[in-house]
Amino acid sequence: MAGTAGRRRGQGLGQGLGRRGLLVLPFLGARAGSAAEGDFPNRPVTIIVPFPPGGATDAIARPVAAGLQKVWGQSVVLQNRGGGGGAIGMNAAQRLPADGYSALIQHVAWSSIPAADALFGRPPSIDTAAFTPISLLTADPLIFCVKADAPWRNWAEFVADARARPGEIAYGSSGAYSAVHLPAEMLAHAAGIRLHHVPYTGGGPLMTALLGGQIATTSSVPTVMAPFIKDGQMRALVSTGAKRVALLPDVPTAMELGYSGVEFYLWVGLFTQAGVDPALIARWRDGIAAAVAAPETLRALAGSGSVLDLRTGADFAAFLAADARRVTDAVQRIGRVE
Repeated sequence: MAGTAGRRRGQGLGQGLGRRGLLVLPFLGARAGSAAEGDFPNRPVTIIVPFPPGGATDAIARPVAAGLQKVWGQSVVLQNRGGGGGAIGMNAAQRLPADGYSALIQHVAWSSIPAADALFGRPPSIDTAAFTPISLLTADPLIFCVKADAPWRNWAEFVADARARPGEIAYGSSGAYSAVHLPAEMLAHAAGIRLHHVPYTGGGPLMTALLGGQIATTSSVPTVMAPFIKDGQMRALVSTGAKRVALLPDVPTAMELGYSGVEFYLWVGLFTQAGVDPALIARWRDGIAAAVAAPETLRALAGSGSVLDLRTGADFAAFLAADARRVTDAVQRIGRVE
C-alpha cells in the first residue's frame, strides 16, 4: 500500500517509480540562467531516501528533487534504500564518492539510531561524522491528542489523573525509540508521571486505536491531527514545539506549561558526504533554496503535510546538535526496550 501511495504521488509530479524504489525524474526544461557547460551539476544527481516509497520522508524528497531538477536542468534520481530504521540507506550513501553528485535525505533517526546503539552497547549502525549537513527542510512538532469524549479537557487534568494511577493510562507509538515514543516519554518524565507504552506498526493503526479507545493518547504532526480535531473526534492537549502551530493556535506548547526541557520535532533534512568540496555544497544549498521557493514545490510539500523550515550551514548544525542531545537524553532515560 505504501508503494502504491508513493507511485500516485510520483505520477502527480510527472515521475515514474521503477523497481526497488528507483525514481528517475525526466528532464523538466532548460537550466535557468546562462550557466556554462561544465558547471555543477553537469550529469545526473542521486538522492538516497533511506525509507520505502510512500512514507513521510519520501513524500518530502520527491517535490524537493523535482524542484532541484527545474533549477539545475539536470536529472535527479531518487533511490529508496529502506531497512534498519534508516541505517541501510545511510550506509549506502556513505559509500558513494564524495564528489557532490549524491546526497542523503534523513529524519530524526539521525539522532535516535546512534543513541539506541550506545544504550545497547552495539557497534554503531551509522556514522554521522561521515556526512556534511546541507539543509534542514521541515521540522514539525507533534500534537498529543485524546479522544473527544475523554475525561481530560487539558494537559493538567491528564497529568493529575496519571499521577493518581501510575502506569495505567496507555499511550500508543510506532515502536521503541520512535518519533512518538521519545516525545511521550519526554513529557512523562517532565511531568513526573508514568504511562503505559503500547507499540503499533504505524500511524494509521495508532489513529484507529485512539478512536477505538484501545489507548488514551498518541501524537502525530499537526496536519495529521488537525482534521480529527476540527471534526470533533479528538481533543488536543499539548504540542512539543518551541512555539504554537499556526494550524492549531489554541494548543499550548509543553514549554508554555512549564516543561522547559520538552522540545521535539519530526524533522527532515538533506546531507552529503564529508569531504565534498565546500563550493559544491554551496551549490546544493543555493539550489535547494531556489527549489523550495517555487510555488509548485511549496504546494507539494503542503500536500504531504509538512511546513517548510529551511535552515542551512551553522543554523542546521546547531539544530542537529540540540536534537541529538534531547533524543540521547530521552533514550537513556527510557532504557533498554527489547
